[in-house]
Amino acid sequence: MNIQIHAKDFSLTEALRAHVTRRLAYALNHGQDVVSRTSVRLTDVNGLRGGVDKSCAIEVRMKGAADLIVEDVQDDIYVAIDRASERIGRLLDRRLAQLREHAGVARRDRESLVVGDSD
Repeated sequence: MNIQIHAKDFSLTEALRAHVTRRLAYALNHGQDVVSRTSVRLTDVNGLRGGVDKSCAIEVRMKGAADLIVEDVQDDIYVAIDRASERIGRLLDRRLAQLREHAGVARRDRESLVVGDSD
């Protein structure tokens, strides 16, 4: 899986990189064949002022479908990563279900045309 991780206003440690990679590998497991690239942006919004300001934005590019984007802001960057990863995983599962349903409807339409022609 191709994951690009960018950090703004704080250092991207190896532990943080490993956490992002592990969480996304689990969350995006069902769609590995349709996900072409994943981009993660970690940001400390308020900088030294503190507060609920650690942002994790995840963008998933899919083959043949629209991109998926989620963002979560928390006071702990690890919690923001966990929540954003869970949300992008659920969103990917819903999108895959929609694509399968759409493909099934198209297949049934083609089959009905073939059956209708033989009568």
